Amino acid sequence: MGVGMSSGRRRGIGIGGGRGASSGMLPLLALQVLLEYGRAGASRPPVTAALIAANALVYLRPGALDAVLPPLSRVAFNPYLIIQYGDLTRFFLSAFYHLSETHFFYNMTSLLWKGIQLETSVGSVEFASMVAALLALSQGITLLLSKGLLLFGNETAYYDQYAVGFSGVLFGMKIVLNAWSDDYVFLHGMVIPAKYAAWAELLLIQAFIPGTSFIGHLGGILAGLTYLWLKRSYSGPDPLALLISGITSVVSWPVKFAQGLLRPGHRRGSRVGRRASSRESGRGMWRCSACTYDNLRSADICEMCSTEREDGGRAFPHRQHPQASGNSEPSVDEIRRRRLQRFDR
Repeated sequence: MGVGMSSGRRRGIGIGGGRGASSGMLPLLALQVLLEYGRAGASRPPVTAALIAANALVYLRPGALDAVLPPLSRVAFNPYLIIQYGDLTRFFLSAFYHLSETHFFYNMTSLLWKGIQLETSVGSVEFASMVAALLALSQGITLLLSKGLLLFGNETAYYDQYAVGFSGVLFGMKIVLNAWSDDYVFLHGMVIPAKYAAWAELLLIQAFIPGTSFIGHLGGILAGLTYLWLKRSYSGPDPLALLISGITSVVSWPVKFAQGLLRPGHRRGSRVGRRASSRESGRGMWRCSACTYDNLRSADICEMCSTEREDGGRAFPHRQHPQASGNSEPSVDEIRRRRLQRFDR
């Protein structure tokens, strides 16, 4: 269950940036992450892990990050401050801040469960594109809802409200995850279709957990529905996914290049035992037809058996020996003797 907390008013209660005493939920979260990723085997979803790590670093603020990251009061989502002053820091960063260890724990366990299922289903690049789109859509729709209530109902509570947490994105992910599901889920003793679980959770959270951001959660649900509508309406390639894929390729190119240099198959020099033509067996290599040894292109004589390289691609002995005088190719014993002679030099 994702919980997006709200606190204070623009001219009322301030929001602190400190954390209270630990209640022991962080080790439990770490254990859940280890167990889930241990079961995932080789297909461990990297984007989900990166999102959990980013939220954890922002919440824990270890070492030098405490001085670098802005305090919670500087980034909390507030429609008035965003619209009045164009404060985009609050628009984007507020989703990665949490008020308490309980708030952080529930959001991250929800992200772990939903993220692994979605990322393994659609792929890491498309999942990253989905999260980015849901973040922008949920925050934008929440902003529009807050402004709309102010214009049409003269309701200032939501317009002045502070809110933080990743739950807007989580509600959107829940909509996407259950959009085509025919399953039923248990929710606080009720059995309901999975496709309506987000709506039921919205009402239950608002009823039993005071101080939650109803507009923020509703914005997440509407963001999920908008994302699905956009995906159905647009049949071309996802431009955001293409951008993320391009950035990933550029960032990972130095690593791939270094790995290519360190592979054994890329070492310079002669090689034995790989199939190729008698003249050219690879990059700058030619294969001796007598002993199948790969030689450098600059060599005219086989380094293993001393046979000459001919233009026709057929190697003949450079020096005839009595054992091979009547044959077009040296015998097995002759090749073995030539190899021993080479290593005795």
